[in-house]
Amino acid sequence: MSIIEHVVLFKVKGDTEQEKVNAMLNNLNGLVSLDPVLHLTAGPVHRIKSPILNFTHMLHSRYKSKEDLNTYSAHPEHQRVVKENVIPICDDIMAVDWVADNDPTPLSPPPGSAFKVTFLKLKESVSNEMQGGILGEIKGVKEGISGIQQMTCGENFSPARAKGFSLASVAVFGGVGEMEAAVGNEEYVNLQKQKVRDNVDGVIVVDYVVPASSP
Repeated sequence: MSIIEHVVLFKVKGDTEQEKVNAMLNNLNGLVSLDPVLHLTAGPVHRIKSPILNFTHMLHSRYKSKEDLNTYSAHPEHQRVVKENVIPICDDIMAVDWVADNDPTPLSPPPGSAFKVTFLKLKESVSNEMQGGILGEIKGVKEGISGIQQMTCGENFSPARAKGFSLASVAVFGGVGEMEAAVGNEEYVNLQKQKVRDNVDGVIVVDYVVPASSP
């Protein structure tokens, strides 16, 4: 099985009533009941590192195939939630999709799990061979850090809403403590070093914790 990773970042307007934010998250989390969805969690961003984009909330979901992701996207209930609960209160939305390079288990990390999502925007001059090398560098991160319970990476296949970001990864930790410890790990820091940095025009790193109320 090739799992499809789907990450959406939302920037909620600063003057939005908390009641409307809660309604957005409750309705997004309710979409986990749709048939194509293997896993879905939505909640506030724990921390974001980006010089240009300041997102406030994140959704992460998983599917068995690109077709299942398309079925989810076109589902009337998904369309309703986006139209009624998301668009009216958001200034910006970004989405990235990729085929996982391995089968992550469990498919639904439990509440309290911490995610570190990384998006890379490559320079136009980067060749396919070099892109493959960068993905190899990302994959190597997992081997050097004991705290990562699961990690997938891949090339974005939905460019329309990705703002030019073409490579993505998600690393899942048991909790915030394990994730914080990994940030100081030399192997993790190496991800930002020469081979990657010289070929990247932009980086977004989002830390997210699965809420206790997630279905």
